[in-house]
Amino acid sequence: MTISLSHTRKELEGDLKITGSKSESNRLLILQALFPEIEIENLSNSDDSKVMQMALEKHSGTIDIHHAGTAMRFLTAYFASRENNEVVLTGSKRMKERPIRLLVEALREMGADIEYMKDDGFPPLKINGKKLGAKSVKLQANVSSQYVSALMLIAPSLPNGLEIILHGKITSTPYILMTLEIMKHAGIEGKLEGNCVKIEPVKELTSKSIAVESDWSSASYFYSLAAISDRAEIRLSNYRETSRQGDCCLSSIYRNFGVETTFEKNSIVLKKGHKKRAKRLSEDLANSPDIAQTIAVTCLALNMECNLTGLHTLKIKETDRLQALKTEIEKFGAKVAITSDSLRLFPVGKLNENVRIATYNDHRMAMAFAPLALRVPLEIEDAGVVSKSYPDFWKDFSKLGIESSEIE
Repeated sequence: MTISLSHTRKELEGDLKITGSKSESNRLLILQALFPEIEIENLSNSDDSKVMQMALEKHSGTIDIHHAGTAMRFLTAYFASRENNEVVLTGSKRMKERPIRLLVEALREMGADIEYMKDDGFPPLKINGKKLGAKSVKLQANVSSQYVSALMLIAPSLPNGLEIILHGKITSTPYILMTLEIMKHAGIEGKLEGNCVKIEPVKELTSKSIAVESDWSSASYFYSLAAISDRAEIRLSNYRETSRQGDCCLSSIYRNFGVETTFEKNSIVLKKGHKKRAKRLSEDLANSPDIAQTIAVTCLALNMECNLTGLHTLKIKETDRLQALKTEIEKFGAKVAITSDSLRLFPVGKLNENVRIATYNDHRMAMAFAPLALRVPLEIEDAGVVSKSYPDFWKDFSKLGIESSEIE
């Protein structure tokens, strides 16, 4: 489905409830499968979390997780540690191109029985669940924090817990801290000290209900709308000022665009007035790479040069997001230079109109470019891809005056 986007007003006002964080939800679903005493409130309604739920109900056979990268990493560790479970984990064409060797090697070091069914180092995987008794494991930490979290989540169910010794510069540290915080709420002891994560074993947890915070990555698109607007006051719930989500850095980054964030009870209020914005933007997004697309498009809309670094993980996401951003942004007339871990945007004053954005099976490509409709009419291919993380995205955008119409 391709849709056409346009706007009816540049002064935005609205009150929206955003679905629970996909990152928090998927971590809690693994913990709940291991410790049924845990109850979850405000669970994400994303496709990825639904895939995770369905997968955890199975104990054998083929499990297709489609485009859900987090599910692939977390479930690989989960099923490897579940004695007598025999599954084949597979996914979309792109999923079969996304590396998983480092996690598999770490699990094999712990005694896991995992086979590659096609290309070495990539899904699909044949997993014969075993009782893992290792006390420690080594893992390269500069590729994906999800490998680290995957091991952390199964650690309390192991007889000795687990010590994870990390090699290299740790990427996306806030996501590891998020995992620790969630486990702490559940009653599991763990810590990160230097290059070592230590998780204590647990036999049984006290019954507990844990509420999922709304997704900060999803909030980024409303920050972008506010920045591009003439004036905005947008309230989003359910958010915490003490959030462990890496993307909560939005509240400070978007001050450069004239957007102020106020925390009120369980909500954030985004306000854009006449405050001057920066002339150019430089940000290291190593701890929050998922908002890189949104920030780049915001800069495009505001005719701001930007230099974004720390983006090495973007090449192994749903698509090569660096190349995809370059291709789609340049359709509007701007210039983009990329390296293996950075993006530099050289904007253009007048944007080309009615550009058709390819989404590459990537939900964030669709959502990141949508706020640009405040500047120029545009088209989004495969608009339904947003259901991967934010099924109500287009409905919520329409509440703020962004009109969409199906053209194919």
